[in-house]
Amino acid sequence: MNVIAANLQQIRASLPAHVTLVAVSKTKPITDLSEAYDAGQRIFGENKIQEMTQKWEALPKDIEWHMIGHVQTNKVKYMAPYVHTIHAVDSLKLLKEINKQALKHDRIIHCFLQIKIAQEDSKFGMHSSEATTLINSEAVQALSNIRITGVMGMATFTEDTAQIQSEFDTLRQFFITLSEQHPSITELSIGMSGDYKIAIATGSTMVRIGSSIFGARNYQHS
Repeated sequence: MNVIAANLQQIRASLPAHVTLVAVSKTKPITDLSEAYDAGQRIFGENKIQEMTQKWEALPKDIEWHMIGHVQTNKVKYMAPYVHTIHAVDSLKLLKEINKQALKHDRIIHCFLQIKIAQEDSKFGMHSSEATTLINSEAVQALSNIRITGVMGMATFTEDTAQIQSEFDTLRQFFITLSEQHPSITELSIGMSGDYKIAIATGSTMVRIGSSIFGARNYQHS
């Protein structure tokens, strides 16, 4: 068994049945993704649309592609033919563009609202009040080719597990409130390689793991 397959097996064994694993494959070569695919992985996350599109073209078509990075509206058209879920949606403008491009391909694209929970200025996202207003707006309800199916957040990059736990708890409470009002919202996307075990204990339904699968840098293949 190769290293990537072994890593995947180990991580899957640690995940409850209800938690979806998104293998974060950004910057990794197609050979690495192929190894993960051969080991049974079908959901991959990328943060650059051009790179994701090249991989989509080269790899089997039963892969579910997730865009996990910040999205510029002028780039949506390039992934609209195939992207399954866009994690980092933080404006009505972006939702409208995703809907417009999805309509051209007669598709429905799943979207997660990105909520700002970290104290770092560098993290994107909406405040929970903004997200509530957005999802309840007539403008969003009129968009027939997108489906808001979850919320996503990133904790502060810190060794302070109590702070990470607190930030995840905040988002979980918002997720519960929102999903009671909107039954289509079923995914709480929190947790990455460094904090996914805390996220799962908090109630995450989807974790985004890269370095624990693929390594911090590319493996040398013999």
